[in-house]
Amino acid sequence: MNHLHRYASTRLGRLPKTFSELSYLRREVPWWNQILDPGSPTLTKWNYIILFTCLVALFLDPLYFFLPVIGAPGCMQIDLGLGIFVTFFRTVADLFFFIHITIKFRTAFVAPSSRVFGRGELVMDRKAIAIRYLKSSFIIDLAAALPLPQIVIWFIIPASKSATAAHANHTLSFIVLLQYIPRFLIMFPINRRIIKTTGVVAKTAWSGAAYNLVLYTLASHVLGASWYVLSIQRQYECWRIECSKEMNSTHSPSCNPYFLDCNTVGKSARNAWLKKTNVIINCDALNDADKDFQFGMFSDAFTNNVASSDFPDKYFYCLWWGLKNLCSYGQSIMTSTLSSETLFCIIICICGLVFFSHLIGNMQGYLQSTTARLEEWRIRRRDTEEWMRHRQLPSDLQDRVRRFVNYQWIATRGVDEEAILKSLPLDLRRQIQRHLCLALVRRVPFFAQMDDQLLDAICERLVSSLNTNDMFLVREGDPVQEMLFIIRGKVESSTTNGGRTGFYNSITLGPGDFCGEELLTWALIPHSDSIINLPLSTRTVKSITEVEAFALRAWDLRYVAKQFKRLHSKKLQHAFRYYSHQWRTWGACFIQAAWRRYKRKKLAIELAKQEQLYDDMYDMDDGAGAEYEDGDASSSDPANHAQHLGITILASKFAKNTRKGTKKTVSRINQDDSILKMPKMFKPVEPDFSAL
Repeated sequence: MNHLHRYASTRLGRLPKTFSELSYLRREVPWWNQILDPGSPTLTKWNYIILFTCLVALFLDPLYFFLPVIGAPGCMQIDLGLGIFVTFFRTVADLFFFIHITIKFRTAFVAPSSRVFGRGELVMDRKAIAIRYLKSSFIIDLAAALPLPQIVIWFIIPASKSATAAHANHTLSFIVLLQYIPRFLIMFPINRRIIKTTGVVAKTAWSGAAYNLVLYTLASHVLGASWYVLSIQRQYECWRIECSKEMNSTHSPSCNPYFLDCNTVGKSARNAWLKKTNVIINCDALNDADKDFQFGMFSDAFTNNVASSDFPDKYFYCLWWGLKNLCSYGQSIMTSTLSSETLFCIIICICGLVFFSHLIGNMQGYLQSTTARLEEWRIRRRDTEEWMRHRQLPSDLQDRVRRFVNYQWIATRGVDEEAILKSLPLDLRRQIQRHLCLALVRRVPFFAQMDDQLLDAICERLVSSLNTNDMFLVREGDPVQEMLFIIRGKVESSTTNGGRTGFYNSITLGPGDFCGEELLTWALIPHSDSIINLPLSTRTVKSITEVEAFALRAWDLRYVAKQFKRLHSKKLQHAFRYYSHQWRTWGACFIQAAWRRYKRKKLAIELAKQEQLYDDMYDMDDGAGAEYEDGDASSSDPANHAQHLGITILASKFAKNTRKGTKKTVSRINQDDSILKMPKMFKPVEPDFSAL
């Protein structure tokens, strides 16, 4: 029993069976003794890293095929600079493969006997893990991780007695091809492990398309490198055949196979042979038609001087050659009659057909997934147009339908938010709704008075509502189906108080406002008949612009009102009265009516005071006239008597006229007041916050 199991037995009294227990122990166990869970995020990231390493390794190995080059006329050599570059990066890739092997010795597995239901139990015994790994894929992983090409090119070939470039090319090509198979095979279990853990290798459509394109380009890279190394071998084969013809006593100087290696360049024997030999002329690909030896499909490597070019030019030409022939299934290849060359062309044709079909199929699937909703929307819009033409709807209705369909697509992009939320667990759905709606609901002053638990219950039942401009959300007198909390846009809320003549009230609602508060009164009514009869709207709500809102349906509001007693507090009653548009309209009308009554009463009081003043003046004038007649009758001045009599008569006439004018004014005011009298505005029904 290893250190982790001994520690687990000490702390838990048994071996850990779940990943939570394993995580608890891992915090106190050194990293070199930890057992990894196959579904942990750390191991998932490592699987992506090793998958990328496999792609890099599959790209690096064919670069060994570019090591042989035509160094001089009639000779071949190895590109040491390219060999050092490839060896360094391949060694780094091999280190990752060895780390991967080490990690697999520390990765737990699910016991097959425990997979009855759920995930199953993890087997974390190091010995059991090692035995299972050694019996399954250890041999393939080890074969893929061994640095065989580095050992061959830097140790075995230099130590051999016949260390020529041709010998190194043949040996190295065989080793690379032999090890390429396990390096390719280990990608499949890594792909399966990633899919099992995360569901997909590429999480987005564009990354999936790019991944498949990289695989297709990798196949073209391998094909181009193979074509190049076979071209070099075909050139060397021609040199060897022609050289064997000059290896006799009649030809002087005689050809030596070592002359075909560039290590002999500059030696006197090779220089003398090079002046007399026909090897170079007979193996010229430009004169392929006039010679017995045919280069066939490999002639382009020499007619275009690919073999003697710099590495970047050589590599991209070979990549283009492989990509071109994979896409065209090898139809443009001009082959010779050699069976090996014909077999190679058959392989190119089959691989091109398979790889290109796989690429097109996957690319089409990935790219169609990005436009699938757009195509669904186009089909739905076309069906809508056909339906409207079939039903012969008026043009204005058709325009409104088109505007709504377009606005719905712009706002949601075809995503059914309700279906997505319903598929999630309750707690996660509640958190998402809280994130989306809580700030909006709190902007409504009435709901700002509530606690978080009640707001969570309201947010959980809010649904999205979209409306275009000039659309009636609810009409006056229609049943109210939902309360709307406006997110964006503006609506007009108006009322005629049941169609009363001369009455009209209108307000504009914007973001943060709400309408349909009649439902709150209805939701708090305890009578059973309220379940059937929805309240009637007292206002007409019409959208001025495009409106995006959250809707709280009638039955959801009733459920919240029944479940939470805190909805019946005095504080909420006052908030409801203050922010309700019905109560505001009633309050404004009540204030206006009271003000008019006050003005009428004040005017009547002033007129009454004025009338009393004139009556007093009239009585004083009458008393003064009588006193004059009684007391001053014996006055001896006839001029003063005549003057006082005239003043008295004028005052009496003025008082009489004033009394008549006052009566006419009061009667006219009363008549005007009856004409301009404001229609009675009934007080809105107040919610019964105390009864259930």
